[in-house]
Amino acid sequence: MDIIVSYDVNTLTKEGRKRLRQVAKACEGRGQRVQFSVFECTVNEVELERLRSKLLKIIHKEEDSLRIYHLRGKRDDYLETYGRDLYVDFAEPLVV
Repeated sequence: MDIIVSYDVNTLTKEGRKRLRQVAKACEGRGQRVQFSVFECTVNEVELERLRSKLLKIIHKEEDSLRIYHLRGKRDDYLETYGRDLYVDFAEPLVV
C-alpha cells in the first residue's frame, strides 16, 4: 500500500530538534523524502505498523503532529506534481 507520512515537530528545544532527526531517519528507512517533512512510502501492513509504532514512540503528542495518509490506486491517479519531483518508482525497471 502507498502512504504519505507528514510531520511537524516542535524544534524550539534541543530535544525537539533531536526528535525531528529521529522522525526523519525512521521515515528514510521506509520511503522517499518528497518535501522536508513529507515522505512517500510503499509498505505492507506489518511495515506500516512497525513504522507507526516507531514514530509514535518518538513524537510528543502535546507538541508535535504526525499524519499518515493511506493512498488508493496508482500514483498518477491521485497525485499532481508541479516543479521539482525526484520520486523514483522502484517497482519499475531501473536503467543504469
